[in-house]
Amino acid sequence: MKTLALTLSLLLAGATFSFGQCGHKFTITTSKTDHLDANGGVTRSDDEKATVVVGTKDITIDVINANDEHKMAGTIKSDDCNWPVAYKEGKTVIKAVIDNGNGEDKNVTITIIGKGGKVTLLFEVEGDDDRIRVTADKFEVSD
Repeated sequence: MKTLALTLSLLLAGATFSFGQCGHKFTITTSKTDHLDANGGVTRSDDEKATVVVGTKDITIDVINANDEHKMAGTIKSDDCNWPVAYKEGKTVIKAVIDNGNGEDKNVTITIIGKGGKVTLLFEVEGDDDRIRVTADKFEVSD
């Protein structure tokens, strides 16, 4: 019985650690944006600062480049989160509805991938072939 209790405790602790990143508000800061075609080839790269804040139910994106500032906000409809090594190795897929700043709501899929300690975000807007990829310069947990 003690062995079963110990094994259960270890499994629970491992599961909690594995998903330690999931369900927390976090901020990702980037400095370069790559625009990709449908095949994943880079069509354009822009030096611009972006801040992405992902909460449990909402997301905000603030992009600042040499010409202007563009703010977007939305509601997270679903997320699938699995990070075996929190903030370094794993994947989150977020489905959200985002107001693009012009009063239009867009369905967006945001895939956050951690590999080798490097965190990358891929933004895909439903009905748009232009996909956006950014690499995190900074990753902070907010809560």
